[in-house]
Amino acid sequence: MIKLDIKTRYKTEMIDITERINEEIIKSGVNASAVNIFSPHSTCGVFVCENKDPNIQRDLLKKLHDFFPSDGRYAHIGGNGDAHMKAAYMGSSVVVPVENAQILLGPWQGVFFADFDGPRDRQALLTLL
Repeated sequence: MIKLDIKTRYKTEMIDITERINEEIIKSGVNASAVNIFSPHSTCGVFVCENKDPNIQRDLLKKLHDFFPSDGRYAHIGGNGDAHMKAAYMGSSVVVPVENAQILLGPWQGVFFADFDGPRDRQALLTLL
């Protein structure tokens, strides 16, 4: 297992971790496989999204806020019910194929780590399958 340390700077933030994943795959010496990228945090998500136009990130975060507003009524007593809802909605892991020591994504895709309850020190866990 490979641990990526991720430091978030904002309450809600998407970070493109595609290149960091590729670097770790190269270091591992694996040429063909698949990699699972997992967030061990209940208020963070991992998913594939467009990575060329930053407006997509803004739109997604805005829509998630609309669906799960921070001032909404949640039974959760921690004060961050919205962050838990956003993370559950987006998912905590993604599996991506690997070929020639690179993850296989479309030309407009990246793997994103999203923190919905930052800023914090976080981790993404990579497992080569």
